[in-house]
Amino acid sequence: MPEKITAENLFNNLVETISEKQKSGFEEEISNSATSKFNRLFGRQKPVHHLLGGGKSADILLWRNKKISSSVLTIATAVWVLFEWLNYHFLTLVCFFVVLGMLAQFVWSNASGFLNRSSSKAPRLVLPEDYFVTIAVIVGKEVNHALEFLQDVAYGGNLKQFLMVVASLWAAAVIGSWCNFLTVIYIGFVAAHTLPVLYERYEDQVDGFVYQVLEQLQKNYRKLDAGVLNKIPKGKGKKHV
Repeated sequence: MPEKITAENLFNNLVETISEKQKSGFEEEISNSATSKFNRLFGRQKPVHHLLGGGKSADILLWRNKKISSSVLTIATAVWVLFEWLNYHFLTLVCFFVVLGMLAQFVWSNASGFLNRSSSKAPRLVLPEDYFVTIAVIVGKEVNHALEFLQDVAYGGNLKQFLMVVASLWAAAVIGSWCNFLTVIYIGFVAAHTLPVLYERYEDQVDGFVYQVLEQLQKNYRKLDAGVLNKIPKGKGKKHV
Protein backbone atom coordinates (compact mmCIF):
# COMPACT_ATOMS: atom_id res chain seq x y z
CA MET A 1 0.00 0.00 0.00
CA PRO A 2 2.70 2.62 0.85
CA GLU A 3 4.57 1.78 -2.39
CA LYS A 4 1.38 2.40 -4.39
CA ILE A 5 0.86 5.78 -2.71
CA THR A 6 4.48 6.73 -3.36
CA ALA A 7 4.20 5.81 -7.05
CA GLU A 8 1.01 7.82 -7.40
CA ASN A 9 2.61 10.80 -5.68
CA LEU A 10 5.62 10.62 -7.96
CA PHE A 11 3.38 10.43 -11.02
CA ASN A 12 1.28 13.39 -9.84
CA ASN A 13 4.39 15.46 -9.09
CA LEU A 14 5.77 14.68 -12.55
CA VAL A 15 2.52 15.72 -14.21
CA GLU A 16 2.38 18.96 -12.20
CA THR A 17 6.01 19.77 -13.05
CA ILE A 18 5.43 19.26 -16.78
CA SER A 19 2.26 21.37 -16.74
CA GLU A 20 3.99 24.18 -14.82
CA LYS A 21 6.88 24.21 -17.32
CA GLN A 22 4.47 24.32 -20.25
CA LYS A 23 2.52 27.12 -18.61
CA SER A 24 5.66 29.15 -17.84
CA GLY A 25 6.98 28.61 -21.36
CA PHE A 26 3.65 29.71 -22.83
CA GLU A 27 3.56 32.83 -20.65
CA GLU A 28 7.15 33.65 -21.59
CA GLU A 29 6.31 33.25 -25.27
CA ILE A 30 3.32 35.57 -24.91
CA SER A 31 5.41 38.18 -23.10
CA ASN A 32 8.16 38.00 -25.73
CA SER A 33 5.68 38.35 -28.57
CA ALA A 34 3.99 41.26 -26.82
CA THR A 35 7.35 42.93 -26.26
CA SER A 36 8.37 42.38 -29.88
CA LYS A 37 5.07 43.84 -31.05
CA PHE A 38 5.44 46.83 -28.71
CA ASN A 39 9.07 47.65 -29.52
CA ARG A 40 8.64 48.19 -33.23
CA LEU A 41 10.63 50.82 -35.06
CA PHE A 42 8.88 54.22 -35.01
CA GLY A 43 5.94 52.60 -33.19
CA ARG A 44 4.61 50.89 -36.30
CA GLN A 45 1.89 48.26 -36.00
CA LYS A 46 1.50 47.19 -39.63
CA PRO A 47 3.82 44.83 -41.55
CA VAL A 48 6.50 46.22 -43.85
CA HIS A 49 4.66 45.00 -46.96
CA HIS A 50 1.59 47.04 -46.01
CA LEU A 51 3.66 50.15 -45.27
CA LEU A 52 5.20 49.97 -48.76
CA GLY A 53 1.78 50.02 -50.39
CA GLY A 54 0.97 46.32 -50.46
CA GLY A 55 0.91 46.12 -54.26
CA LYS A 56 3.27 45.00 -56.99
CA SER A 57 5.82 47.66 -56.08
CA ALA A 58 5.98 46.31 -52.53
CA ASP A 59 6.40 42.78 -53.90
CA ILE A 60 9.34 43.97 -56.01
CA LEU A 61 11.00 45.87 -53.14
CA LEU A 62 10.60 42.91 -50.77
CA TRP A 63 11.76 40.37 -53.38
CA ARG A 64 8.55 38.35 -53.39
CA ASN A 65 9.38 37.47 -57.00
CA LYS A 66 13.16 37.17 -57.19
CA LYS A 67 13.29 37.12 -61.00
CA ILE A 68 11.46 40.44 -61.38
CA SER A 69 13.33 42.12 -58.53
CA SER A 70 16.72 40.98 -59.77
CA SER A 71 15.84 42.04 -63.33
CA VAL A 72 14.84 45.53 -62.20
CA LEU A 73 18.00 45.92 -60.13
CA THR A 74 20.14 44.61 -62.99
CA ILE A 75 18.61 47.06 -65.47
CA ALA A 76 19.17 49.96 -63.08
CA THR A 77 22.78 48.89 -62.55
CA ALA A 78 23.36 48.59 -66.31
CA VAL A 79 21.95 52.07 -66.89
CA TRP A 80 24.14 53.52 -64.13
CA VAL A 81 27.25 51.77 -65.52
CA LEU A 82 26.54 53.04 -69.04
CA PHE A 83 26.12 56.66 -67.98
CA GLU A 84 28.57 56.84 -65.05
CA TRP A 85 31.45 54.49 -65.83
CA LEU A 86 31.38 54.32 -69.63
CA ASN A 87 30.49 58.02 -69.94
CA TYR A 88 27.66 57.49 -72.40
CA HIS A 89 25.15 60.30 -72.91
CA PHE A 90 21.40 59.94 -72.98
CA LEU A 91 21.04 61.45 -76.45
CA THR A 92 23.77 59.14 -77.80
CA LEU A 93 22.02 56.02 -76.51
CA VAL A 94 18.62 57.17 -77.78
CA CYS A 95 20.01 57.77 -81.28
CA PHE A 96 21.85 54.45 -81.17
CA PHE A 97 18.72 52.46 -80.28
CA VAL A 98 16.63 54.37 -82.83
CA VAL A 99 19.15 53.49 -85.56
CA LEU A 100 19.06 49.83 -84.51
CA GLY A 101 15.26 49.85 -84.61
CA MET A 102 15.16 51.45 -88.05
CA LEU A 103 17.76 48.98 -89.33
CA ALA A 104 15.75 46.04 -88.03
CA GLN A 105 12.57 47.32 -89.68
CA PHE A 106 14.42 48.00 -92.93
CA VAL A 107 15.80 44.45 -93.03
CA TRP A 108 12.38 43.01 -92.14
CA SER A 109 10.59 44.95 -94.90
CA ASN A 110 13.19 44.10 -97.57
CA ALA A 111 13.86 40.50 -96.56
CA SER A 112 11.09 39.25 -98.86
CA GLY A 113 12.95 40.45 -101.94
CA PHE A 114 16.18 38.72 -100.95
CA LEU A 115 14.54 35.47 -99.87
CA ASN A 116 11.91 35.35 -102.70
CA ARG A 117 9.10 35.34 -100.16
CA SER A 118 5.84 37.22 -100.04
CA SER A 119 6.16 40.65 -98.54
CA SER A 120 5.11 41.02 -94.93
CA LYS A 121 4.50 44.14 -92.91
CA ALA A 122 7.12 44.99 -90.33
CA PRO A 123 5.82 45.28 -86.76
CA ARG A 124 5.27 48.82 -85.56
CA LEU A 125 5.99 50.03 -82.06
CA VAL A 126 3.20 52.26 -80.78
CA LEU A 127 3.17 53.40 -77.17
CA PRO A 128 -0.30 54.04 -75.73
CA GLU A 129 -1.10 57.62 -74.79
CA ASP A 130 -2.60 56.51 -71.47
CA TYR A 131 0.83 55.30 -70.45
CA PHE A 132 2.28 58.83 -70.59
CA VAL A 133 -0.79 60.30 -68.92
CA THR A 134 -0.46 57.82 -66.05
CA ILE A 135 3.22 58.64 -65.59
CA ALA A 136 2.48 62.38 -65.58
CA VAL A 137 -0.32 61.94 -63.05
CA ILE A 138 1.84 59.83 -60.72
CA VAL A 139 4.79 62.23 -60.91
CA GLY A 140 2.56 65.26 -60.37
CA LYS A 141 0.83 63.60 -57.42
CA GLU A 142 4.14 62.77 -55.71
CA VAL A 143 5.49 66.29 -56.31
CA ASN A 144 2.32 67.81 -54.82
CA HIS A 145 2.60 65.51 -51.78
CA ALA A 146 6.21 66.60 -51.26
CA LEU A 147 5.32 70.30 -51.58
CA GLU A 148 2.38 69.87 -49.23
CA PHE A 149 4.57 68.16 -46.65
CA LEU A 150 7.25 70.88 -46.81
CA GLN A 151 4.65 73.63 -46.48
CA ASP A 152 3.00 71.87 -43.53
CA VAL A 153 6.38 71.65 -41.82
CA ALA A 154 7.09 75.33 -42.51
CA TYR A 155 3.67 76.50 -41.26
CA GLY A 156 3.17 73.91 -38.53
CA GLY A 157 5.32 75.57 -35.88
CA ASN A 158 6.99 72.30 -34.83
CA LEU A 159 10.59 73.42 -34.39
CA LYS A 160 11.96 69.89 -33.96
CA GLN A 161 10.38 68.61 -37.16
CA PHE A 162 11.41 71.77 -39.00
CA LEU A 163 15.06 71.36 -37.97
CA MET A 164 15.02 67.67 -38.93
CA VAL A 165 13.74 68.48 -42.43
CA VAL A 166 16.27 71.28 -42.85
CA ALA A 167 19.07 68.97 -41.69
CA SER A 168 17.91 66.26 -44.12
CA LEU A 169 17.87 68.70 -47.03
CA TRP A 170 21.30 69.98 -46.04
CA ALA A 171 22.64 66.40 -45.91
CA ALA A 172 21.13 65.73 -49.35
CA ALA A 173 22.80 68.88 -50.67
CA VAL A 174 26.17 67.76 -49.27
CA ILE A 175 25.78 64.29 -50.79
CA GLY A 176 24.80 65.90 -54.08
CA SER A 177 28.04 67.88 -54.06
CA TRP A 178 30.02 64.64 -53.70
CA CYS A 179 28.40 62.83 -56.64
CA ASN A 180 26.07 63.63 -59.51
CA PHE A 181 22.30 63.33 -59.57
CA LEU A 182 22.27 59.98 -61.36
CA THR A 183 24.50 58.38 -58.72
CA VAL A 184 22.30 59.71 -55.93
CA ILE A 185 19.22 58.24 -57.62
CA TYR A 186 21.00 54.92 -58.12
CA ILE A 187 22.09 54.78 -54.46
CA GLY A 188 18.52 55.47 -53.38
CA PHE A 189 17.24 52.83 -55.81
CA VAL A 190 19.63 50.19 -54.47
CA ALA A 191 18.80 51.14 -50.88
CA ALA A 192 15.08 50.81 -51.63
CA HIS A 193 15.67 47.30 -53.01
CA THR A 194 17.90 46.10 -50.16
CA LEU A 195 17.05 47.83 -46.86
CA PRO A 196 13.33 46.93 -46.68
CA VAL A 197 13.91 43.21 -47.34
CA LEU A 198 16.80 43.12 -44.85
CA TYR A 199 14.69 44.87 -42.25
CA GLU A 200 11.77 42.50 -42.83
CA ARG A 201 14.08 39.54 -42.34
CA TYR A 202 15.89 40.87 -39.25
CA GLU A 203 13.30 43.29 -37.88
CA ASP A 204 13.49 42.02 -34.28
CA GLN A 205 17.27 42.45 -34.15
CA VAL A 206 17.13 45.87 -35.84
CA ASP A 207 14.35 47.14 -33.58
CA GLY A 208 16.19 45.94 -30.48
CA PHE A 209 19.43 47.59 -31.59
CA VAL A 210 17.70 50.88 -32.43
CA TYR A 211 15.95 51.00 -29.07
CA GLN A 212 19.22 50.28 -27.27
CA VAL A 213 20.87 53.15 -29.14
CA LEU A 214 17.97 55.46 -28.32
CA GLU A 215 18.09 54.51 -24.65
CA GLN A 216 21.83 55.17 -24.55
CA LEU A 217 21.32 58.56 -26.22
CA GLN A 218 18.65 59.42 -23.65
CA LYS A 219 21.01 58.48 -20.80
CA ASN A 220 23.78 60.62 -22.27
CA TYR A 221 21.37 63.52 -22.68
CA ARG A 222 20.24 63.20 -19.04
CA LYS A 223 23.88 63.29 -17.93
CA LEU A 224 24.53 66.32 -20.13
CA ASP A 225 21.39 68.01 -18.85
CA ALA A 226 22.26 67.31 -15.23
CA GLY A 227 25.93 68.23 -15.51
CA VAL A 228 25.97 71.18 -17.93
CA LEU A 229 22.59 72.44 -19.11
CA ASN A 230 21.08 72.90 -15.64
CA LYS A 231 24.09 74.95 -14.54
CA ILE A 232 23.58 77.53 -17.31
CA PRO A 233 21.89 80.56 -15.76
CA LYS A 234 18.58 81.40 -17.34
CA GLY A 235 17.78 84.98 -18.27
CA LYS A 236 15.13 86.73 -16.29
CA GLY A 237 12.41 88.63 -18.00
CA LYS A 238 12.23 92.39 -17.62
CA LYS A 239 9.69 93.70 -15.24
CA HIS A 240 7.25 96.16 -16.67
CA VAL A 241 6.22 99.01 -14.46
